[in-house]
Amino acid sequence: MKQYEHPPADAFELTAILHALADPYRLSVVRRLAQAQPQPCAPLQAGRPKSSTSHHFMVLRKAGIVRTEVVGTTHMNSLRDAELEARFPGLLASVLKAAAMTPLEACVPAAS
Repeated sequence: MKQYEHPPADAFELTAILHALADPYRLSVVRRLAQAQPQPCAPLQAGRPKSSTSHHFMVLRKAGIVRTEVVGTTHMNSLRDAELEARFPGLLASVLKAAAMTPLEACVPAAS
């Protein structure tokens, strides 16, 4: 069974978090997880190939934004919001508030 590595909260880097959230697709995943979590990968794919989705989730995990747990054959994703809040107070809430000014569907470019 595959397990994912997640950095400890004290290793979160602001530049890695901002880089991860700068991508429209990754930001849309975070917005969707903020609305309901945990969620499996499939509803978050937005028509993208699995390889592309895997890459984006890897970036989110390495930045410390998302935790992926394997439950049977399903990969369940949730935000590490409490850990992010402890490390960088208000950061995720500010990003999500700013992102809310744009409809979610407009943030996700079509998969290529």
